[in-house]
This record gives sequence, C-alpha cells and structure tokens, in this order.
Amino acid sequence: MMKYMIAVFSFLVLFTGKMYSQEPESLSKEQKKVMKARKKAEKVEQGKFIISPIAAPGYTPELGAMVAVGGLTSFKTNPRDSLILRSSLPFTMGYTTTGALVANAILTSYWFGDKLRIYGDFWYKDMPDHYWGVGYENGMTVPKSDSTTAYNRKWWWINPRFLYQVKKNLFVGLNVDYNYTGGSEASEGVASDPYYRDFNDRPLNSGLGLIARYDSRDIPVDARTGVYVDLRATFYTTALGGDNNYQIYLVDYRHFLTVKRPGMTIALQAKTRIGKGNVPYGEMSMLGTPFDLRGYTWGRFRDKGMFYFLAEYRHTFLKSDGSLGKHGAVAWIGSGTIFNREDLTQNNNGWLPNFGVGYRFELQPRMNLRLDYGIGRETTGIYFNFNQAF
Repeated sequence: MMKYMIAVFSFLVLFTGKMYSQEPESLSKEQKKVMKARKKAEKVEQGKFIISPIAAPGYTPELGAMVAVGGLTSFKTNPRDSLILRSSLPFTMGYTTTGALVANAILTSYWFGDKLRIYGDFWYKDMPDHYWGVGYENGMTVPKSDSTTAYNRKWWWINPRFLYQVKKNLFVGLNVDYNYTGGSEASEGVASDPYYRDFNDRPLNSGLGLIARYDSRDIPVDARTGVYVDLRATFYTTALGGDNNYQIYLVDYRHFLTVKRPGMTIALQAKTRIGKGNVPYGEMSMLGTPFDLRGYTWGRFRDKGMFYFLAEYRHTFLKSDGSLGKHGAVAWIGSGTIFNREDLTQNNNGWLPNFGVGYRFELQPRMNLRLDYGIGRETTGIYFNFNQAF
C-alpha cells in the first residue's frame, strides 16, 4: 500500500513540475530544478500569489474511485508584512465511478497583522449515497443495499468564520453556517426512516454562533508546536431563513509537540460535537470524514453527539545535507463514538477503532499534499487532500 501511495504522489510531483517547466530546453534538468525552486522561493519571500495545480486519482468508501483536479493557492494579504503568515485556499473538484460530482475549497487567511483571521469551508456534493439511519446500532446492523440504504443526496455547505485576536493567541469571533441536505430516489428502507420523513422536506439550515479560541500553533495548516482549543455554540433558526430550529455545541482540543528535531511531530486531538433540539438527519454529528476517523464511510455513523480522539506521528524526511526535505509520512491511531446525550447513562454506545498511515509531499512551504490510507472496523479508505487532517 505504501508503495502505491508513493507511486501516486510521484506522478503528482511530475505532473505539477511539467506544468511549471517553462525554462529553455538547453538547461539541464538539475539547472531547471534549481531555477524553479529559486523562483518559487522569491515569490514566497515577496508574498506573491502562488498556485500549484494537481490532478490525481482517489478513493473513499462512500464515493468509490474518483479522479480529482484542483490546486493549492497561497498568498499574503499584505506582501509588505514580513511577519504575517501566508494565507491558503486549496480546492478540488472530482467525478467518481458512482456518478458523484463533488467540489470543495477550504480557506485559511490572515489579515491586518493577524488581528483578523477569516476561515471558510465550501462544499458541494451531488451523489448516489447510502443512509443507515441514526444511532450506532443502525450503523452496525442495517445492511447496505439498494433496498435498505440507497438514495441520492444533494448537499452543500457554506461556512465562513471570522475571528478577532483580542490578545496574543486568544480569539473571539462569529460562525456563519448555511447548509442544505436534500434526498431523492429514496429506497424503501430510507423512505421509512422517521428522521428522513420528518426533515427531508425541510432541507435548508441557517445558523449564527459564537467562537472562543486559543491558538498558539506555529503554522496552523501544518502545526509542529502549540496548543489549539476551539469552543463554539451555533444556533440554527427559521428566523435566519432556514427550515429548522436546533443548536450545535463543539469543543475541539489539539496539542502539537516536536520531538528530537524539527519535522518529527506528535499531534494529539480530542473533539466532541453535540446537537440539541430538532437536529435534521443531515446535520447529525458524523464520524468517518477525511478529517477524523479516516477509513469509515462518511455518514454511516451519525447521532446527535459524537466524540473521538486521535494520536498521530508526523515525520519529515531529511535531505542528504541534513535539512528538511519535501517528503514525509504519518501514522495514527484513534477511536470514536456517536451517542444521544439523553441515553448516555445506559452505557449503550459502541466505540469505533481507527488507525492508518499516510504520505506527505510539501507542495509549497509548510503546505502539503496528503494521501492517507485509513482502516476501520471491516472498512478501509484512501484519501487525497491538502494540508494535514487536523
């Protein structure tokens, strides 16, 4: 598996390199490589806009095999500010063997000397999908088939977040969330589900919330040191144009430690998300995304609440001269569960084991392509994405 992952990324590196190779043919391959690296370093130093285009195959349990195209863009909001971090906007579009059309972009940006940070998640999926229902037991026992779980799902999510730095490493801000989940061509099993019947004709959700965050990470998209604590309370209401009324509370803790030398990092995460009120089936807390328990089908395990923890080791390999290279590898282990907080006293929630390995290639300074192979209980997945999982 690791050989396959390295081979895929070798193709990506060659593809990207050819798209940027505009130097005269008379130059040697090594001279072209040095010249390209120098030009990119100059752009980074000057805070200029950079885009690195990519095309790659991929596979996830819910989407099947896919071909994705996209790119990693980065820039400085103020090129004259030598201290401000580079902002980034990776984006991908893909088409899968199941007939799904997917697209996403994830913004991380720094403004006004880092007094303001603007983040954003923008997703779209139109795909044949499967819905097992709500709760751990349904996720484990309902058989996946055209008659029990199949339906077509259209989903989009627009989630900008604005954070103001009130003192060093301490931020407060606003969470804006608009999302839509609409099902069609539902199989008998899906059409009879009480959550699907109650909420499928109310697909739009709109929410506004507060964020309190402590963030001492050195580079948020590729942290090697620091602590991150994110607290959110978001209120969804028909008063904002949505179809449903409910609340979502989130706590996300991460800790990053450099061991022995730079490029050898231990990353730890514990996260919980709890819904209250009439939470639609599409807004339930889920495990199995490309950013948590990689290897499970996204949407198979859902309930009002979820909790998971991960421990990941990240290793950047050294060049022959002892400096950090562009290639890296990761390995992680973790577990998680979904639950309804009103039933916690019954101790009836089950735990999902998770572990995996991945390959990293530094496409731009401290910004990576990643290829992860995750293993869950009787399921696996391969994920192509940008930057670290968390």
